[in-house]
This record gives sequence, structure tokens and C-alpha cells, in this order.
Amino acid sequence: MSDASRAVRRIAHLDMDAFYASVELLRRPDLRGQPVAIGGRGDPTRRGVVTTATYEARAFGIHSGMALSVAARLCPQCVFLPVDFDRYREVSRQFKQALTQVTTAIEDRGIDEVYLDLTEVPGEDRDLALRLQTAVFEATGLTCSIGIGPNKLVAKIASDLDKPRGISLVGAEQIAQRLWPLAARKIPGIGPKADARLKALGIETIGQLAASDPGWLVQQFTERYGRWLHRAAHGLDDRPLDLDPEPRSRSRETTFQQDLHPVRDWQQLAQVLAALSKQVSEDLRKRGYRGRTVGIKLRFADFRTVTRDRTVETPLDDATGIRKLAFECLTRVELKRPIRLVGVRVGELSPANQATAPSSVVPQDDRAASQSQLADRRPVRNARIPAAGGSLPLFDLMDEAPDLPDN
Repeated sequence: MSDASRAVRRIAHLDMDAFYASVELLRRPDLRGQPVAIGGRGDPTRRGVVTTATYEARAFGIHSGMALSVAARLCPQCVFLPVDFDRYREVSRQFKQALTQVTTAIEDRGIDEVYLDLTEVPGEDRDLALRLQTAVFEATGLTCSIGIGPNKLVAKIASDLDKPRGISLVGAEQIAQRLWPLAARKIPGIGPKADARLKALGIETIGQLAASDPGWLVQQFTERYGRWLHRAAHGLDDRPLDLDPEPRSRSRETTFQQDLHPVRDWQQLAQVLAALSKQVSEDLRKRGYRGRTVGIKLRFADFRTVTRDRTVETPLDDATGIRKLAFECLTRVELKRPIRLVGVRVGELSPANQATAPSSVVPQDDRAASQSQLADRRPVRNARIPAAGGSLPLFDLMDEAPDLPDN
């Protein structure tokens, strides 16, 4: 797209290439060119999942979210390294600061990606993308991929077209040619369940979705989601960049070295849930935030995952309040199977010193949960909430990885 022909907006999406793994390779250059996976304590004999992997490891089928033990079986020669979130956050700050050499109109979307509004920045698209890549590399020694389009949606899809070190320019007039042949799941916002539903309806590509009648999509999904699907397939997205985003949530989770039985190991489960609540509270107070929504996440031994949320009137940041709401959420899950992972999350954040209008108390369940998950709401009888500060079993308590990168 030239200065004369480009659309009114010119939006870039910048995505770091295999971010966590690339940061580790800066410290271990001897591992370049080898399959490397980052996750947990870096020990595939212990419980944990892959956070990200080098492109060499991905060639063996290793991907984020995969159990470390499975990754080791797929690629016995793979090198496993532990996560170091403090270092990743530091490098994240460095590359984002470097981008301000080109523009300060930046929306922070996570530890390894940003949107940039280049509409008012002089220069051709490819030249600007090269400037951004150069700024990132000089500041961090890392590479990134960039997509540029008329809006956030198109730019996001474009940034994934030519990884790593890619530059993909997709103008409004190129959407049919460049995007319609792609799988429908490439549209951000189409998750596994929606993708499965679309496939069942005979829709596999973005082009097929674009050709579908919007009224028919509404009948198959919902009014809002059906119409959004049709607009997204045509590359339409009028969302502005959020140039001053507040953090959306804080969370902590842990994967147990051995599955916990919901009855026999109840006391241990309760202690861990209380400890996670305390850690989230400390995170919030350290950063000066409170939140209205408290939620839990449980992953069972069969990898089925359920979430339960509770929204309250007054924002909170204290460990006791978070712990009580977390246990209230727990009573709405049918506990019959061994538990592999538990997490606590506080969302709907606002600055602690900001007066906030009250909202109604509304229980909320993860919209992505399956119908069978949503049906699991029978309370756990005689659930006892342990006193805060009790002894904690020796589990691996770690930060939840923010926005796990897989590209």
C-alpha cells in the first residue's frame, strides 16, 4: 500500500518470534538451531506444560500447552529450560520502548505483542515495518514479525502469514486474495468450539465464511456473534487502538506433581487455593489495583478444564475476600475426578485509589465453557475454608504465563 492508495487507517500488529525461547537463546547461544522447549521447571519428568518452543522443536509437533512429558516423547533430543518471567517482562519493556522511536501510538496487547497506529507516520509500509524490526533487534537482539493492514483484525492475521522475521502487507483490496483461502480459525475470536461448529456446517475457510448469509450465521450462533463472524470474514473491524490500557486481570495457578483427589486431598487443595488467593492479593496491592471479579480454574486429570467466576459490588484486593469468593466458586463445581491444576484470578481491575460505581452481584461463567461444564453447578457439601496462613504443601507454585505465545 502506498501513501496515496492506502486506507484511512494504517495499523500494524507486531508479534515477537517465539519470544520466551528466543530470550533464552540469548543466554544460551550454543542452543541455536536445536529443538528447545520452555516450560515449568524445565524438567520433563515433572508436571508442567510447554510455554513456547523454538521453531526447530515445533517441527516435531511440540506446541504451547502440551505436557512436557509428551514433548519429550515426541522429541527425545529436545532441550528443556525453565521459565523466567522476570526476564521476559524486562525484555518486553525493552522492545516496547524501542518502538517509540517510530510511533508512540501503541496498544500493549501482552508480553510479546503490540498494535501500532502508523496512519500519521510518514513513509511506505514496508519501510516502516523494517524500521520497527530494526529498532526491536537493536534493543534486544530479537526478531519479530509484522503485519500491516487497514485495521487491527487484518493486521493481526497478517502478522502470522510469514513467520519468523516476516513482513506481510494486506490492503483492503487484497483481503479476498490473501485472507479468504486461510482456515476460518485464523480469525482472532474463532476458538476451537466455534471452529468445530463451523466445520460441522461445512465452513472451513475465511472465504466460505464470507460467502455465508449473515442471517443464517445468526441462526446458527447468536445475533452478535453471527454478524461479527460475517464482518470479520470480510476484514471489517472498526475497533480503535487502546493507547492507555489498564491491566485486565491478575492470576496465579499451579500444576500439581500428582493429581489431587477431591475428597482425600481436600485439605491440600484448600491450602493451595488459599495460598494462590494470597499471592494474587499481593500482586494486586503491589501494583495498586483492585478487582470486582474473582474466578477459579480447575483442570482435571483428563485435561478437561472448567472455570467459575463471581462478580461483587465493591472492588477488593485483600486475601481474605479473594479466598472466600474463590471457595464460593469452588462450591459450584462438581468435584468427582482427580485435579491436575488449580488457579485463582481477579479481573475487572481498577486503580485502588479510584472511586468506582457499584455494580450488581452477578455470577459469571466462562462463555467458552462447554454446556456440560456449565451444568456442573451442584455445590460441594461441607466445604471447609481453611484459615489463612496455614502450612502449604510442597507444590510448584508459579505465575500464570500471561498470553502464552505460540508464534
